[in-house]
Amino acid sequence: MTDRLDALYRQHHTELRTLAYRRVGRHDVAADVVQEAFIRYADMANTADGSRIDCPKSFLCRIVINLAADVGRRDRRRGEHAVLEDMANHLADPQPSPEAALESRQRMARLRNALDDLPESCRASLLLSRVDGMTHAEVADRLGVSSSMVSKHIMRAIRHCQRCHKAH
Repeated sequence: MTDRLDALYRQHHTELRTLAYRRVGRHDVAADVVQEAFIRYADMANTADGSRIDCPKSFLCRIVINLAADVGRRDRRRGEHAVLEDMANHLADPQPSPEAALESRQRMARLRNALDDLPESCRASLLLSRVDGMTHAEVADRLGVSSSMVSKHIMRAIRHCQRCHKAH
């Protein structure tokens, strides 16, 4: 198995790194994605179902594409959290100067205005999830919508807050 995996690596790693790089935009991350793809391929190939992998290159390409999509989602989530954490950190200073206190009040007012501009479903989804700590499933039950709709509402709300934050 290791000889076959080694041959696959030598034959396809450059093409797979290019594919990963086009999707993630960073060489170091692309290399990590390809490495993880080969690890997952090796794990699959060692199972009983592994003998049914008819086209290893296509299978590896699919793994790379999926992993690159995971990286993109992870990075977007980190970006969303960073804006909210930045706002919260500025509001939570225990001994703010008068200027910092004024800036915090202005930030809070901008955040309140941004939240007020949102449709009720987006605002409620964001607040129930991020402030009350409810899971998406719990928010979905409370609002009577699907969990995927809760995710969409939260993404829309965070994007709106990001735009308002960047505008000032």
